[in-house]
Amino acid sequence: MTITITAFDESSPDRGQGLARDMRVRWALEEVDQPYEVRLAPWSTFREPAHLARNPFGQIPTYEEGDLTLFESGAIVLHIAERFPGLLPADANARARAIMWMFAALDTVEPPIVDRDVVENFEEGKSWQGERFEMVDERIRERLNQLSARLDDSEWLDGDFSAGDLLMVHVLQRLQGSEILKEFPNLSAYVARAEARPAYKRAFAAQLAVFTGASR
Repeated sequence: MTITITAFDESSPDRGQGLARDMRVRWALEEVDQPYEVRLAPWSTFREPAHLARNPFGQIPTYEEGDLTLFESGAIVLHIAERFPGLLPADANARARAIMWMFAALDTVEPPIVDRDVVENFEEGKSWQGERFEMVDERIRERLNQLSARLDDSEWLDGDFSAGDLLMVHVLQRLQGSEILKEFPNLSAYVARAEARPAYKRAFAAQLAVFTGASR
């Protein structure tokens, strides 16, 4: 059965930088060597019935395979990791820990980073923006200090590269426009290792091509 994902078209706010959440799904599929098709969706279609039938919140990505339709990038990556070998360990305890790190990436590390995007993009010119930046950056640094200490000098979070690393790296990439990530050399190196993976490079090129192809 053909796998189809819904992704941003050239209207993606990340302008092909690999930050849109369909990148997580593309990357996961590349890691497990599964072909897929892409339905490109402009902002204007997100509230149309056809898209809302796939995702009632009017967001991307979505995943379709046969009679299965999924939304939420974390749930989709977990499904891919469970359906195809390559992103979860065979050992039951190691598998549970990899899934734990998936949840940690999305529920513990990502929220303050997304808050920073909100302050930067939607609170510009507000009298409180500077104070909000300080508060949010303090929360981010606290999380990164904890993550950095846990990773230490290990290559990946828990043994071999897993779906936990995939989501954690994609979350950390949202900080690359700031100076915060540079304060943690081992986390910067961790992100660079993941970006050097062939599967990541293929997924990034595919997402970038959407934007650059439309810009010609």
